[in-house]
Amino acid sequence: MSAINDKDIVQKQYENAANLNTRISIHDKYSVNKQGFGNWIVSNYQITDGMRVLELGCGTGTMWRNHVNLITKCSELVLTDFSEGMIKAAQDNIGDISNISYQVVDIQEIPFEANCFDVVIANMMLYHVPDLGKGLSEVKRVLKENGKFYCATYGEHGITPFISELLKPYGVEDYVNKNFTLQNGKEILEQYFASVEKLEYIDALEVTNIDDILDYIYSLSGMTGLHVIKRDVVKEVLKENMADGILRVPKEYGMFISTLF
Repeated sequence: MSAINDKDIVQKQYENAANLNTRISIHDKYSVNKQGFGNWIVSNYQITDGMRVLELGCGTGTMWRNHVNLITKCSELVLTDFSEGMIKAAQDNIGDISNISYQVVDIQEIPFEANCFDVVIANMMLYHVPDLGKGLSEVKRVLKENGKFYCATYGEHGITPFISELLKPYGVEDYVNKNFTLQNGKEILEQYFASVEKLEYIDALEVTNIDDILDYIYSLSGMTGLHVIKRDVVKEVLKENMADGILRVPKEYGMFISTLF
């Protein structure tokens, strides 16, 4: 496994909500598509009354905060993450609700019986799983026969590749984790699920305050060589690529909806 995929680095990235909140904030502030990626993801969930739902890698849980209507439909909503810090943040954000439970869980060893969930969700996290095959086998195991698996991810031509290309003359390389992307995700999922649908979210960033994108960049682990470059140098490169006071940055995100049968 390459350095950026090392489990210790991932744990450091997600030991608390700070880095994740930095990345979420720039999308909230500068995204062209005002629906919001999280809202778009949730809009594609097919959750009906009485369903038992498991989310793996729930992060800070903010995607559920404004969707009480979906929460109330669930007979049980199990929110899990491999990071205790994230579970704490999720519980703080959502609160104690009778049909929600919070638990530290590794997707590679899901501690639930077979065929017990109507829906399993794993957004923006499958590329971090050391043994993805084992993780997806576990998802398949705990899903009911007619269950659905929702998983969002990024593409290979989005923000980090764009920034890396701008900084290439300074030795920055794009080592974005490509273990599970919009480009290869469907092929991977089809090894485990009978039906896989790919949906793309159309968006971009229009950044007016370069310091905000700098905070975002330095919260990442996917650009090698970045941290030996002075922040002021990176800032000047980005400013040089602004037009009419705006730095336009491509985004590439989407999701897959998989069904067992």
